[in-house]
Amino acid sequence: MSTTKIIKHTDENPQVEHPENEACYSGLQVNAGIEQPPVINPYLKHRKHRPQLTAADYVEGLRKGDTTILGQAVTLVESLLPEKQAVAQEVIEKCLPYAGKSRRIGITGVPGAGKSTSIDVFGTYLLDRNPADKLAVLAIDPSSERSKGSILGDKTRMEKLSIHPRAFIRPSPSAGSLGGVARKTRETIVLCEAAGYNHIFVETVGVGQSETAVHSMVDFFLLIQIAGAGDELQGIKRGIMEMADAIAINKADGDNVDRAKIQAAEFQNALHLYPLPPSGVEPKVTTYSGYYNLNIDTLWHIIDDYFQAVDRNGYFQERRRQQEKYWMYETINEQLKSNFYNDPEIDDLLRIKQRMVLDNKQSSFVAAGDILKFYFDKLKKTD
Repeated sequence: MSTTKIIKHTDENPQVEHPENEACYSGLQVNAGIEQPPVINPYLKHRKHRPQLTAADYVEGLRKGDTTILGQAVTLVESLLPEKQAVAQEVIEKCLPYAGKSRRIGITGVPGAGKSTSIDVFGTYLLDRNPADKLAVLAIDPSSERSKGSILGDKTRMEKLSIHPRAFIRPSPSAGSLGGVARKTRETIVLCEAAGYNHIFVETVGVGQSETAVHSMVDFFLLIQIAGAGDELQGIKRGIMEMADAIAINKADGDNVDRAKIQAAEFQNALHLYPLPPSGVEPKVTTYSGYYNLNIDTLWHIIDDYFQAVDRNGYFQERRRQQEKYWMYETINEQLKSNFYNDPEIDDLLRIKQRMVLDNKQSSFVAAGDILKFYFDKLKKTD
């Protein structure tokens, strides 16, 4: 019986680095292993940086109806970077001569009323009846107050419009700042009109002051309600009712048809109690079913009749002029507010005064007066 001497790794035998290399394991074969693929996929093409577009490039692309350029232009408008805002304002100015030739329709309603589903049906009906029409849907999407994140799920509920070649859908997160989103939405309307979209839908988040903001940028304001959702009179609120140019009761299908008709009659009776709106056109009430696509044509007859009436009596142009004036003052207010809060010295003073107020060393009104006085004195020195 033969024996094999095991050579151990010692300082005297440095060449033996691993036991598997010793003579007693001469029959052991160690594979070199599998050759590893390269870290970078050889079939992946390197992404080229998108060329920086000028204001003229954006306008040219918009005039050609390029949806990619339109999406980029909207992103530019929504940017908070000063250099991008400057380019965005130049684009808006150059697009103004091509804007203003669309029907702007605001759509609001309580959450769960079926606004997004209804818009999908309304838009499809609109595009099917005239092959020359183009529709842009601007949806203000509610954001989380904590994370500022937004689901932006409106596109998922607009199955037909999201794939329609003549439709453009752009959800915008409200991010807790409705005023800023409203201004950017109005600027987006100008971009869409320059790109040839002759119908604009603006969907609201359906809560708070969003109705007022959207009402100030559209030609027709539609209020969507639902029947069979508790107290029918809860929907009759003076503020929103006075703004509505028409009321549509959704989900008027199946066993809900009679309840929808009853609620429509209640709304119509309530509207008779209000004075005639400035348009001179009495708001009408109708019922429909967005899910089952019922009575959509009746609703559009109401909208068409409204636009014909305001064209005849001149209210259409008057409303547009009032909106232009409104947004001039809104822009002034926003710029003043931005200038105030972005001032580093004001920011430092705000922190000091806030601490004094919280420590009961100064009242809120006195602290605010001191801050404003400092701001106005600073403006005088710069003159």
